[in-house]
Parts: sequence; C-alpha cells; structure tokens
Amino acid sequence: MKKHTVTITGAAGNIAYSLIFRILSGNIFKDESKIQIKLLDIPEAQEILKGVKYEIEDCAFERLDSIIITSDYETAFGDSDFILLVGAKPRTKGMQRADLLLDNANIFKEQGKVIGQSCKKSSKVIVVGNPANTNALIINKHTPNLPSENITSLMKLDQNRAKSIFSSKIKAPIEKIKKLIVWGNHSATQYPDLSNVSVQDSNDFSSLYDSSWISETFIPRVQNRGAEIIEFRGKSSAASAASAVYDHLKIIVNGSKDWESMGIISNNPFNISSEVFFSYPLHITNDSIKIIDSVHVSEFSRNYLKQTETELIKERDIIKDLL
Repeated sequence: MKKHTVTITGAAGNIAYSLIFRILSGNIFKDESKIQIKLLDIPEAQEILKGVKYEIEDCAFERLDSIIITSDYETAFGDSDFILLVGAKPRTKGMQRADLLLDNANIFKEQGKVIGQSCKKSSKVIVVGNPANTNALIINKHTPNLPSENITSLMKLDQNRAKSIFSSKIKAPIEKIKKLIVWGNHSATQYPDLSNVSVQDSNDFSSLYDSSWISETFIPRVQNRGAEIIEFRGKSSAASAASAVYDHLKIIVNGSKDWESMGIISNNPFNISSEVFFSYPLHITNDSIKIIDSVHVSEFSRNYLKQTETELIKERDIIKDLL
C-alpha cells in the first residue's frame, strides 16, 4: 500500500496542533494510501510532542501509518514527500514585520541546507512561518537540487480571508465566488484583487459595492486582518492558518478548478522581479503550477503590485548575506 510522508516543523505549536488532526482526518489523498507524520521541534519541546503523539494515537485514524517525533533535521526531512515549514518565531502584539526577518532567517537557512542534502527531488515544500515569502527565498537558495516549482509560500490564508469578507459584503456563499486572487507578499502590502472576480449564478453582484468600498474597506481589511486578530486575541492566527495550510496542501496534491494564489519564484508577464517569491494568479493541476498570464492589470492594480514587490525586494536585501 502506498504511503505519503508529511513533515511538519514547529510541531509543538498552535498552528501545527490544529493542522496535524486536519490532515489525518481529511481527504487530501484520494487513494487508499497511508500517511506517515514526522513532527519536528526543538529539543525542549520533545515532551510536548510525546503528548501530541499520544493524542494522535488516541484518535485511531484509519489513514495513519506511523508517527515520528524528533528534533533532528535530517530525520525529519529525509524521504519526506511534503515538508510543511510551519515553525518560526511568531509575530506578537506590537511587533513589526521587520523584527521577524533576521530572527527567522537563520532558522530557515539551516533547515534549507538539510532539506537540500536529504530530501527527495520530488519533495514539495510549503513555507508557512513568517515572513513566508522571504523565508521561501532562503529555502530556495539552499536547495539547488530541488526544483524551484516545488517550493511555495502560503497565501491561501489571505485568499480565504478575502473571500470571506467579500462573501459577507455581497451576501453570496463562498463556494460561488471564483477568480478572487491575492497578489504579492503575505503582509500589509498584499493586494486582494476583485478585478476578475465572478459569482456563479449571479450577474448583478457588482452593483452591491463601489470602488470606494474596495479601496477604503476591502483592501485594507484584508491587508490588516492578521494584525486585527492579534489585537483582539493577543496571538497570531492559528486555527485559520492551519486550515489554510490544509487547503494549500490539498491543492498541491489534487489541483484546483479555481484561480489560486501562492507565493512562487518565476519569470512572469507582469514585470515583477523573478528574484522574489511573489503571489500570482495561478492555474494549478496535480503536476504543474502555471501563472495565468491573460490577466489584465489596470493602472490601479499596478500601483499595488509595485508596492508589494518593493517590500519583498527590501526584505530580500535585508537577508542577502544569508542567501
């Protein structure tokens, strides 16, 4: 029987705690294969991981093959099919995004080196820990044997947020909303884009909002949703982030009929630097990720794209000594 090995870093943390059980109880893998879970965290967290392991066992998941808990990178990454880099120093109340850059950069550099030495060429890496796009760039630079298209950074959380906010505005079910994309960086400069959005079974939804709602409410609400949650919860998003990682992994495995948003590094028709991980409108099948190059970018949109590209280039320059 086929087995899929999934590695999750930061496995003693809040995001991983939700994510592990979603993966094992979900339907990502359509065949009758089993799932081996590798849980990586620092040595001081190994006792916590034992407790997590026992909880997983107590769920009696039919799809579970085995559980490995470890603090060793090579053990965690070797022979893994999917590597979910969740672990990172979290953003807390009052912390600026720039504060995370150098704190997390060295972690991802060391992980990237080991991934490059021990993983399979077919392994898929999803970078979740913030700043996700720039951490993905670090991983990419230290995994020369891994195809760049096998490395993506999480933007599904932003896309889910945007769909939810838009759904509430037009009072339409989320599953009816298509082609809503998020460009750029997973940060307050990201650009949630309604230019191409469609709502199935509806021809007059555009009358339910105007351009001022888009620029004054929708875009800043999506851009600052993470900070809004921290303000009220006192912690970064956890369950919603785990749900987005699950969605992202499911799309990587099975593809999607909708337009999707992920951070990738690529030549592109939008005059965006090919030296940063940037979220584009994507068509994804179970074996390819392609930029939808037919998307028209207005002058209004172009300004947002350049803002988020500029931020990503600045982030890259801050950590350039680690590349």
